[in-house]
Amino acid sequence: MRPVILAIESSCDETSASVIRNGKVLNNIIASQAVHQKYGGVVPELASRAHQQNIVMVVDQAMQEAGVQSTDLDAIAFTRGPGLIGSLLVGVSFAKGMALALDIPLIEVNHMQAHVLAHFIEDPKPGFPFLCLTVSGGHTQIVKVTDPYTMEVIGQTQDDAVGEAFDKAAKIMDLPYPGGPLIDKYAQQGNPRAFRFSQTSMPGLDFSFSGIKTAFLYFLRDAVKTNPDFIKQNLADICASLQHHLVFMLLTRLEQASAQTSIKNIAIAGGVSANSGLRKSLQELGEKRGWSVFIPRFEYCTDNAAMIAMAAHFKFLKKDFCTLEVTPLARMPV
Repeated sequence: MRPVILAIESSCDETSASVIRNGKVLNNIIASQAVHQKYGGVVPELASRAHQQNIVMVVDQAMQEAGVQSTDLDAIAFTRGPGLIGSLLVGVSFAKGMALALDIPLIEVNHMQAHVLAHFIEDPKPGFPFLCLTVSGGHTQIVKVTDPYTMEVIGQTQDDAVGEAFDKAAKIMDLPYPGGPLIDKYAQQGNPRAFRFSQTSMPGLDFSFSGIKTAFLYFLRDAVKTNPDFIKQNLADICASLQHHLVFMLLTRLEQASAQTSIKNIAIAGGVSANSGLRKSLQELGEKRGWSVFIPRFEYCTDNAAMIAMAAHFKFLKKDFCTLEVTPLARMPV
């Protein structure tokens, strides 16, 4: 029944803890931070303070629900990066202190690799190799996954992440934070072909979302000059059209990546993988192309400790531990 690992996630504005035993995730405790809503985005200083307030409670709840004592633990895992440095410091410091007190190994986890490995929390699990479209507020990448320890980024955004494009568009329309899920909600009631927005073309498998973001801004600016109530009167169609364009850009590159690599096991991960339009369009494209498509449960799309625990389990099997000198990294490549 070994190993038993406690995992901690604190890269942004979610304080999360999870216990994994012999590769099976026992729970996934998450404390969200509502304090950022009135500011229209995550405030780093407030995020780190909230992590300090939440981390003991979250870890204690995870241990209790799993029926695990501190003496049962074989290792402590934590998110090293990428993320907000103040938020990461809370998780890293807590993990280091607990590992030192219990005299057990410490496991650092790459947040983006963990998003990919979230697919191994539940069945069905993708076979190797597979391609993973990793999409969030800070990242947009196509990752070729050869095994749990070997990942290669074969395409990525050269400017903004797709999650940032969603959130910035929502802010332009005066939608409350977080805006991405609201665009998804309104899009389900609208016509995805009502409006068109120009896109930026990039070489290879890379992405660019700055162009469509600018086109969207100018489109609304001109429309509102003519009709001040344009956004209110056309909100569903605007959201549906924007989402359609962004999803199209993502899946076009993913389709090209599959053709170039001859890989038909296709997965998505990261916060934007919770988008209903992306999930539906990927399933439809998968059926058309004969892909085996893997889409995580909503709980494992956003930042969570269960994915950190799964990544840590694989690292434990290789005895890939770190020392107490480890420090968090705001930027950390896959």
